[in-house]
Amino acid sequence: MTGKTFHIVTLGCKVNQAESEAIAASLQNQGMSLGQHADICIVNTCTITHKAAMQSRQAIRQARKSCPNACIIATGCYAQTDPDRLKKITELDVICNNTEKERLPDIIGDILSTHEKKDRSISSTEISSAWLPQQDDFCYAPPLSSGSRTRPFLKIQDGCNAFCTYCIVPHARGRSRSLLPEGVLKHIGACQKAGYHEVVLTGIHIGQYGLDKTPQTTLTRLLQLIHGSRFDLRIRLSSIEPMELTDDIIHMAAQSDMLCHHFHIPLQSGDNDILQRMHRPYDRNRFAERVSFIRDRLPDAAIGTDVLVGFPDESDTAFENTYELIESLPLTYLHVFPFSPRKGTPAFHFPNPVPAPVIKKRCEYLRNLGIQKKIAFMNAQIGRTAQIVIETRQDLSSGCLKGLTSNYIPVLVDGGDHLKNTNQTVRLCQLKNDTAMKGVLIFGEQGRSS
Repeated sequence: MTGKTFHIVTLGCKVNQAESEAIAASLQNQGMSLGQHADICIVNTCTITHKAAMQSRQAIRQARKSCPNACIIATGCYAQTDPDRLKKITELDVICNNTEKERLPDIIGDILSTHEKKDRSISSTEISSAWLPQQDDFCYAPPLSSGSRTRPFLKIQDGCNAFCTYCIVPHARGRSRSLLPEGVLKHIGACQKAGYHEVVLTGIHIGQYGLDKTPQTTLTRLLQLIHGSRFDLRIRLSSIEPMELTDDIIHMAAQSDMLCHHFHIPLQSGDNDILQRMHRPYDRNRFAERVSFIRDRLPDAAIGTDVLVGFPDESDTAFENTYELIESLPLTYLHVFPFSPRKGTPAFHFPNPVPAPVIKKRCEYLRNLGIQKKIAFMNAQIGRTAQIVIETRQDLSSGCLKGLTSNYIPVLVDGGDHLKNTNQTVRLCQLKNDTAMKGVLIFGEQGRSS
């Protein structure tokens, strides 16, 4: 495989991004290199919504235009749930479902050695638990990041047992399963040795981490192990269910700089009837209590949430309940998604769909509210000092270096390339726009490159 090039296009969640990084690292270890005009082009697909599936198909077709002589491979959740649809795309050569994704570097080696392309498919034609990973099979414990990211993603958990009525993910990812704690510690240690200053722990349902193991463990215990190992970097959690974000985790963040002051806890709806129909394990009051508990213990914390708009039978009153709840809470930012019926989920057959124009308008209202909350949060940070990890790339619009605070604020600073991928102290000076702040580097014992 030496001398061959590859390119990866990643759609969807942080787990897909982590797996793409793992694939890239494995291919580089086998002698391949990244390149735009590649011999192998991998599209790591997403199917969480109709739009994501459409974008996955578009990405495959665009890959063929960009790399006319490449072998085009589709993998990921769309390849898992709808391979028959993908087989109709003439630009595509290989379909590799999530079950086989772990073997993708070996499959690519076989493709390159035999020069086979067309009529090659290794995916199933229907969803069946028999070909989803089993409970004790954790696929793609990633090797060290390929170096394309300042804050590498470490996948510690995969799959989901929740089966929310709108969600296709359990069908695409299988049952919940976890990377052993010693594996997590090993990979964090490798990232520290490579000079990284932050690692993002990610998974499909990370609040269920360790419950599949014998003996069982938990995310709280894992974080305590990480803290006890005294790594010289910070840990950021990806999305975690509100009732699985324990008091102990929040206390740990308040007492130590190890855990980032940033929690993303999905709400989906602020109406109790809709939450029940979604099969969500909380009501609006319990969600509000969790947000208030975080804010009381961590006044500077970023608290983000997901909102799913237009679930079947969402009345004006139900939407108003959602809007008013979010407006009343000290949330920092919103990710707003229109409901997208996914075949194979119970909600696909639910009656009383919300008209598309109504969904669009409701999404607009909530996104505007989210912008207001983000601006208010950033304005409250003016004058404070913070630690940022400088990204390995400059902000294209300003020419400044860009870093990220523990509480998830992008900060633009002036400085040379020698500061990239370092931990720096800054004073937050002003709001640059509704997505970033301007900061000034504070040089001193704590502000030196590390």
